[in-house]
Amino acid sequence: MCGRFALEPGDDFYDRFDITNQLSKLPQKIDAVPGKDIPIILKEKTNIVRLMRWGLVPFWAKDEKIGFKMFNARAETILEKPSFKKSFKTQRCLVPASGFYEWKVEGDKKIPYFFEIKSRPLIAFAGLFDIWLEPSHQKQIYTFTIITSQPNNSVKPIHDRMPVILKEKDEKIWLDESLSLEKLQSILTPSTEYLDSRLYSFK
Repeated sequence: MCGRFALEPGDDFYDRFDITNQLSKLPQKIDAVPGKDIPIILKEKTNIVRLMRWGLVPFWAKDEKIGFKMFNARAETILEKPSFKKSFKTQRCLVPASGFYEWKVEGDKKIPYFFEIKSRPLIAFAGLFDIWLEPSHQKQIYTFTIITSQPNNSVKPIHDRMPVILKEKDEKIWLDESLSLEKLQSILTPSTEYLDSRLYSFK
């Protein structure tokens, strides 16, 4: 599971992801939790960034509250779930991040840890998005989910799931509309990179 992450865009955010537009305001630091609007990267001929709410609401949903249960999608079953199947085929996105949090259960306590790749200040999780039409005002609401996998050796002592962190060379592949589902599924694996971790205290 990935239920919280951090993003510090820095000065090279737009160049790092080859983004051709800019948001009116990009915060210096984002504490991302489900239900919050986050800068997400998708491809519309070129890479663009737009704010999307974390927690995917499928286009067919009757109530947007379903999004609070859909902030993660398991890589192993992604094509079996009606909520994610269409998005996996046609609506993939990059979720930019600086690192993520996981909690270790010790007795009746949950201890938070922060994970990051020191050599990569900006990483991208594999994500899916959908567009839900709000019934009363016919407003389009963009929402997204983060794909998770089994943990790698860095995360395994703390938690049994982790977000899929794409290699930089795979970020373009993930947004490529021409690739087969088999090729896309092949990159949804635990990161082979070492993740630094530290105890974290939320203030």
